[in-house]
Amino acid sequence: MGGSFLLFSYLLSVFASLLSFTVVKADSDLTRPSFTPINRDLYHSSDDLIEQIKSLVHRHPDKLTVETIKAGNKGYTSEITVVTYCQSRKETDDKSKFRILLSFGQHGRELITSELALRILSILSEEQFLPKMDRASLNGTLENVVIKIVPMENLNGRKLVEEGNLCERRNGRGVDLNRNWSVDWGKKEKDYDPYEENPGIAPFSEPETQIMRKLAISFDPHIWVNVHSGMEALFMPYDHKNRTPDGLPSQQMRLLLEELNNVHCHKRCMIGSGGGSVGYLAHGTATDYMYDVVRVPMSFTFEIYGDNTATLKDCFKMFNPVDDTTFKRVLNDWSAAFFTIFKLGPHQIDVHSKAAVSSMDKWVSIDEYFDGYLMGRRNRYGKKMEVLEVGMQEIRTYFRLFLLSSVLLLFMFCSRISKTGRQIVSAIPI
Repeated sequence: MGGSFLLFSYLLSVFASLLSFTVVKADSDLTRPSFTPINRDLYHSSDDLIEQIKSLVHRHPDKLTVETIKAGNKGYTSEITVVTYCQSRKETDDKSKFRILLSFGQHGRELITSELALRILSILSEEQFLPKMDRASLNGTLENVVIKIVPMENLNGRKLVEEGNLCERRNGRGVDLNRNWSVDWGKKEKDYDPYEENPGIAPFSEPETQIMRKLAISFDPHIWVNVHSGMEALFMPYDHKNRTPDGLPSQQMRLLLEELNNVHCHKRCMIGSGGGSVGYLAHGTATDYMYDVVRVPMSFTFEIYGDNTATLKDCFKMFNPVDDTTFKRVLNDWSAAFFTIFKLGPHQIDVHSKAAVSSMDKWVSIDEYFDGYLMGRRNRYGKKMEVLEVGMQEIRTYFRLFLLSSVLLLFMFCSRISKTGRQIVSAIPI
C-alpha cells in the first residue's frame, strides 16, 4: 500500500513537471517574434549604403559621377541619388552612346534590390569582378554605354522599414510609387488593396515619381529596368493589360529575357507581361509609362528574389534573403544578368533607333519637355541654372500664348474663307 502511494506521488510530480514545461514553452512561443528581423550583418542601413556609393564614386571620378536630386510638395520632401557610369566623363551626354536606366528600391521593404545596385556599381568601378570575366572583356563591353543607376528610389519608405515597419512598400506619405505614373492611373481591380496600392491623389503627385519622370525624359534611355523582389520573374510590358506589345520590339524583349532566364535564372524565372503573368493587373506603373510615353524600346521589371514559404506577416523573409549563402547567390546571379544586358543590349537595338521613331509617337507635353531639359542642364551647371530656370518658365508661358493665338487665328482665317466662299457661290447666275 505504501509502495503504491509512493509510485502515485512520483507519477503526479512527473506530470506536474511536464505540464509546467508545456506552459513555459507556450508562453515563450507567444512572446517570440512572428517575423524575421533585418539581418544587419548582411544589409547596409540606407544611410550607410548611400555613403558607401558616394565613397565609391569619389574613388573613381574618371568613370563615375553622382548627384542628389531633391523635390517636394505640400510639406513632403524626398531626395534621390543618381549615379552615372561612363568610361569617359566628357561623353556622359553623348547621345550616340547606348543608354541604360536602372532603378532599385522603389518599394521600401525590398532591401536586397539596393544591395544589388551597390554590387553592380562595385563591378563597374572594377573594385569587384564577376567570376569568369576579365578586365579587358568588361571594358570592351562598356565602351559605348552610359548607365544611370538609382540605387534607392524610395528613401523615405526605406527609413520606415528600418524603424520596424518591415512590410512597408509605400513612400513616406503612404503612396505606392509604382501606381503613381500616368498610364492607366487610378483604376482599381476587384482585389485592390488600398493600403498596399494607394496610387496617390493624381498621377505624379509624389516627388519621387516627378524626379524619375524628369530623369527618364532627359536621359531618353534605350533600356529601362525596374528592379523588385517578392518572386523570381522577368517581366516586359504591359502591367495594366493581360498581354505583351505587338511587333518586333516585343520579340526582341522576349529573346533577351529568355537568354537571361536560361543562363542566369537557371530557368526558374517567369517570363511575360506583368499583367498576364502575376495574376493581377497593375495600373499606373513605371514600366508601362517608360514603354508607352518615353518610348523606351526595352522596358522591363525584374523580380530578383522571393521566399514563398514565408508567412504574409514575415515580410523581410518574404522579400529578402536571410542567410549568407542565398544572399551571395542572388547578388552574383543577378549582377551577371545585368552585365549580360550591358553586353547584348546594344546588339539588340540600333543606337539611333529612338531618333527614327516618328515625331508624333515621340510627343510629350511641353511641361515634360522643359522639365527634362532643365534637369539635364541643372545636373551639369548646378546653381547657375536658377536664372535660366526662371527664363524657361517665362518661355513656357509665351509658348502657350503663342499656341493659343495661333489656334484662334487659324479659326478666324477658316471662318473668313468659309464666308467668302458662300458669297462667291451666291453671286453666280443660275
